[in-house]
Amino acid sequence: MIDISERSFNLSVRIVKLCLYLQEKRRGVRAIANQLLRSGTSIGANIEEARGGQSKADFLAKYQIALKEARETCYWLRLLEVTEVLPKSRLNDILLEAKEIANILAASIIKGRKIKP
Repeated sequence: MIDISERSFNLSVRIVKLCLYLQEKRRGVRAIANQLLRSGTSIGANIEEARGGQSKADFLAKYQIALKEARETCYWLRLLEVTEVLPKSRLNDILLEAKEIANILAASIIKGRKIKP
């Protein structure tokens, strides 16, 4: 099983490629592509920062930021789908992965809050 760090990195790679495509082929959606690029790559960056956290509180704070970024990423992907900028079939897998990562992060935060330092 691939860990959350690796999954978020792989998602970032897919997001970068998608955004490069959007910026090249779909000039009218550059603002959305830029927002998606920021949020989609921030997930993994914050997970990596959490791994080096100085305390449990620091770890959880970074995971909370990663969760917020994952939710924002889902928003931008859904927007691209509903506005038919890209076909649903092209976005299904990447949106599902972003949602799964968000769910894993949420569960980890809940579990982390229950564990006493």
